[in-house]
Amino acid sequence: MTNNRRQDRVGALIQRELSEIIQRSLKDPRVEFCTVTQAEVSPDLKYVDVKVSVIGDEAQKDSTLAGLKSATGFMRREIGRRLTLRYSPELRFTLDESVDNLMRIDELLRSVESDDDSLTSP
Repeated sequence: MTNNRRQDRVGALIQRELSEIIQRSLKDPRVEFCTVTQAEVSPDLKYVDVKVSVIGDEAQKDSTLAGLKSATGFMRREIGRRLTLRYSPELRFTLDESVDNLMRIDELLRSVESDDDSLTSP
């Protein structure tokens, strides 16, 4: 249980540092509309699965992932420099689709609500 709590703490630290690195240190225009939503650390602290949310269409999302992957070495060095970890973890980026899913659900609920209003109004 203690190890799991350490994973969570390290994940939160990495998420915060990555967010700052992406916003302030990366000069790549492909990653402008990117937000780190989660950083899940492996039990041995050698890998981090980073979920990012991207505002834009599929082309923008693909471009952002490509930009993040090309800057992985730089971000990994920065994480190693900023945090006192034995190993600088390998970063693996994936898209976080939860925001898109929430927007889709909201849109569906609004359409159902408007259909109900049109049925009840004379």
